[in-house]
Formats: sequence, C-alpha cells, structure tokens
Amino acid sequence: MAAGGDGAVKPLQSAMKLAAAAIELDTGNRPREAYVEYLKSISYISQALLEEAAKGGSDAMTPDTPKMLKLAEQCLERAKSSTAVLGKVKPAAHERGPSPAPISRHRRVFSDEGGKLSPFLPPEIFQKLQITKAQGTKKELTPLEEASLQNQKLRAAYEARVARLNPSQAVQKTSLTLTLQRQMMENLVIAKAREETLQRKMEERRLRLQEAANRRFSSNIALTPEEQEQRVLYAAILEYEQDHEWPKLWKAKLKKNPTDLSLVSGLISHLLSFPEHPIPQLLTKLQHAIYSRLYPIVSQNLADLSTASRGFSSLSLDAEGLLTPAPGGRKLRSSQSLYCMASVQENKVNLQHSLSTAPLSEDLATESSLQEGTAARLADRESSFEDLERFLAAPESWPTGPPAEPQAPAEKKASLQEQLKAIVKDIHNSVDRLLSLALLAFEGLNTASSKDQCLARIEEAFFSPLWAPLLALYRRVYQAREVALSRSMERHRNMPPSEIGVSANLFPQDSKGHTAGSYPYSTAVQELGLILLESCPQRKLECIVRALRVICECAEEYCTARESWPQPGSAAIGADDLLPILSYVVLKSDLPQLVAECAALEEFIHEGYLIGEEGYCLTSLQSALSYVESLHGGVLVK
Repeated sequence: MAAGGDGAVKPLQSAMKLAAAAIELDTGNRPREAYVEYLKSISYISQALLEEAAKGGSDAMTPDTPKMLKLAEQCLERAKSSTAVLGKVKPAAHERGPSPAPISRHRRVFSDEGGKLSPFLPPEIFQKLQITKAQGTKKELTPLEEASLQNQKLRAAYEARVARLNPSQAVQKTSLTLTLQRQMMENLVIAKAREETLQRKMEERRLRLQEAANRRFSSNIALTPEEQEQRVLYAAILEYEQDHEWPKLWKAKLKKNPTDLSLVSGLISHLLSFPEHPIPQLLTKLQHAIYSRLYPIVSQNLADLSTASRGFSSLSLDAEGLLTPAPGGRKLRSSQSLYCMASVQENKVNLQHSLSTAPLSEDLATESSLQEGTAARLADRESSFEDLERFLAAPESWPTGPPAEPQAPAEKKASLQEQLKAIVKDIHNSVDRLLSLALLAFEGLNTASSKDQCLARIEEAFFSPLWAPLLALYRRVYQAREVALSRSMERHRNMPPSEIGVSANLFPQDSKGHTAGSYPYSTAVQELGLILLESCPQRKLECIVRALRVICECAEEYCTARESWPQPGSAAIGADDLLPILSYVVLKSDLPQLVAECAALEEFIHEGYLIGEEGYCLTSLQSALSYVESLHGGVLVK
C-alpha cells in the first residue's frame, strides 16, 4: 500500500523524485548517467508546465509552478556541472602534462578543490545588481536635455540642406549657418530660463513639503537620528506623490475598501515595483547594509574551513561553510543559488574526521554492531514514546552536540554568536523602519490585519536576496548540532517506524507494496523538503504546516485501511502520536540543515504566528529534531 497521498502524485513530487535519482548518480561519480537524468527531469518539468499552461484560466498557474521552475533551473545548473566534469575527463586521457586552467570571468574563493565558484557576491556587486532594477525605468528629460535634442535635429537638417547646395551658392550656405546658430542659441536660452524657473518651483515645493513633514513629526522636541531620517524620507514621499498619480488612486481604494486584504498585498507589490519611490530605495539601502555585514563573516568561515580540510581529498567546502554530501547523498539545491540547500548530511567517516575531536574512526563492523545494539535497545521500548516525553520534559538533559572543534575555539564561536545576534537585531530594525515608513505613506494600512499583511509582503521582498548568506551564518553557529543530527540520520535512516515509537495502527500493514523510493509518510518528507526552495520565513513556515497536515492525512488513510478508526468524528492521531511520526519523517528527510532553518524561523517569524497553528508546528518540528539528534548519543536508552 502506498504512503498517504501517493495515489494522486503531484507533478512537483514526481519531478523531485527524478531529480533525486539524478543527484544520486551525480554523487556516485557517474556524471554521464546523471547528465541524462537531469535532462529527463527538465523535460518532465517542461511537459508538465506546458500541460498546465494549455488549460488556461486560473489553472495555468498553480502554487507549485514557481517551485517547478526553480527545480528545473537547479537541474540545469547541475547538468552544466556534469558537462564540465565530462569535458575535463576526456582531455586527461590524451595529455601527459597538466593543461593550464581556463580563465574564468567569475571570482573564485577558498576551496580545497581549487576551482569552486564563490556562492556569495562581493557587496559592491550585490549593490550593483540591486540598482540595475531601477535602470529600465523611463526618465523625464530636463529642459536643457530637451534643447540639446532639438539642436541635434536642427544640425542634422542643416547638414542635409548644405549637402544639396552647389558650390556657387555660398551666400545661401552662410545664411543657413547663421540661422542655425541663432535657433540653437535661442533654444539654449529658453531652456536655461525654464530650468531655473523649474528649480525655483521645485525648491519652493520642497520647503513646503518639508514644513508639512515637520508638522507631522513633533519638531518642538529633540528627534532621534532615526526619526530625523524618517522625516526626511516622508518629505521625499510627499514630493514623489506630487509627480505621480498612482499613490492617490491606491489611497482612494484603501479608503473605499478598508477590510480588503488583497488590496494591501497589491499595493505593496505595486509600490516595490517603482524603484524610484523612497521606500524601495530605502529597502535596497538596508539590504546592502545587511549583506555588507554578512559577506565578510561567511567568506571568512569558508576560508577557515578550507584551511582546516586540507589533506582530505574527498572533502570539498560547501557554500554555507559546511561540507558537501559524500557519495550516496541525495540533497537538492535551490535554483536561486549554489548555497540554499547544501547540507552536512551523509558525510560519513570523512565528516566525522574533519569536524570533531572525538575518536570517530570506527570501522564498518563496529558501526554495524552499534546499529544492532541500538535497534535492540529501541525494541525494548515496546513501540512506546514514553522516553521521548520524559526527554522533552527535561530539556537540561538534551545533548549539545560533539565536543568543541579544534578549528573553531570557544572564543571564535562566541564571536560568531555575537555577530549573528547583532545582525538579527539590525534586520529587525530594518524591517520595522520599512513598515513604519509604509504606514506613514499610506494611512489606510494602519489597522492590525492590514499591518500584518503589509509586514508579510515587506519581509518577502527584504529576505529574498539575504536569506542564503544569513542561513550560512546560522548553519555555522549551529554546526555542532547539525553534525550530530547528520550522524543520527546516517546511522538510523533505515529504522522502521515501530522502533521509533510509531503506533502499529499509524503505518501500513504491508510496507512491501510500496514502490521504489516510497515508504510510509513519504509525501510528508517531500513536503518538508520544499522548505529549502523558499527564501522567506513565512513561506518556509507554511511548508512545515503543510508537512504536518500531510502527516495527519497519511495517518487517517492508514487507520482507515486497517479499519481501526478510533471513533466517528475524532482525529486519527493526537499530540502523543504526532511527535513519533514527525521524528520518523525528520529521520527520513536527511536534512540536518533543518536545525538552522528552524532557529532562523523562530527568530524572524512574527509573534502572532508563534501562538497559533504555525507556532505549534514549528515547536513540534524542533522537538522532533532534538529527539533524532539524541539517537546518536544514546541518551534515551532505557
């Protein structure tokens, strides 16, 4: 019997399975077969999107469409990497001496392989990319610029007429020349007068609007630097609204329909599409400031880890300061960059050697005996989850990960935590400044529901280019926990649900009926994996909520199949059943970076979400992560 929800497999899930198979070939050092599978994945995604588009109407674009496009882009990136590997292999068989490295237009950074592209752009390049969004807008010409264009046209007409004159018509040529000079001079004089008048009126308007801004802000008391900047920006907004009509139209819409939240989303999206508006300009400025603080930290961590991993030829630095998966890993990167979905999972013995001082050089026989001993101890629990409840009730007994790493002393780790804390504070302040300015510009947004919707749209735009380097810093800070979680996932990945405490009624009776790559709650695992394709905290939280809902749907399906439904109208599972199942889903996900993801979400999610369903789902996932992490240390042995 297939896992819940597998009966009607979504195109996105099928595409992820195809991509996962390609990545497995890629990590298994089979670039040619991987290249073919990547192309099949891209072809499948293209066909699925074509079928959706052919339907037309509202079905042409589904919530999964952007994710499918991201997945296709990521598969294309990996296909390019495979072709590069295949291209390097062929000349090596015919050339004796080493060939010179090709000149790359991209900046390279620290890597033990010597050729890995930097995933993080320098701050100055990041700023230029942000500014280019504003370069496509039309710019109104000044009077002098208009006069210059007119003079160019006059000169072209003059040259055309002179070319048609005979050499004997010198008097007419002189007359045309004098006429041209007079007209060009008149154009310049008139344009200069117009520009002076325009500048005078603009200055008068600026002073008038500045007075209006001063009246809005109490000028009889001393303003803080932030309030002074806000007053200047508010005056700039008033000046912008004098030259553009659309803000007035949107204000009228908000006044007419104050409870329509779709208007709020539309307004913020429309506002951010005008890069010359003061609010998008402030957004770009704040993003650049945060990125400039993140870049040297994550780049230095790449350098430190590169130095520490010298001599281990099988290890290569990942873009987030961690290690790439060893052969056998099946992680998928986000299409937005090289860094969103890299993880430390499945590094096996190499990972243990490079990131811990503990003696982790046990051979396969020892590891096998440990797995057998662990399975025997877990079987003694009689499929209960009482020890997990005791474990969660005593947080002081939770493991803190392996001993301190030699390449990252306590002082350095404390420094990273302090830097992360300062950057998080700056991010909160930046988002608050943007929200305050938006509420000043559009007073109709100053209600509780509209404010939440406005904040969500601002955060989505703010975090989009910053989440990857921010997550890289989080993963560096939580690296010890990720390593411990990765080892647990590696060691216990094939553990059946019953041994982790899942009730027999909540998984299929006959698991042999599953297709290849399918297992109980596989759709929940796939849904949880989609969190890595998002770059906005709220959307990531929605992925977690959907994953837990899929778990409930699968449990209901399994209960129905076993004809063991508790009572009519009652839920198939409760909180005591949810944690074991969620722990099993986490174990099968092979995503140790979920530790850093959850830590970041807990910091940036709005307080209102933390007390509702979203907060419950996030807390449940964190509890499951802690439990799976503890399996490696044997903390919960009876």
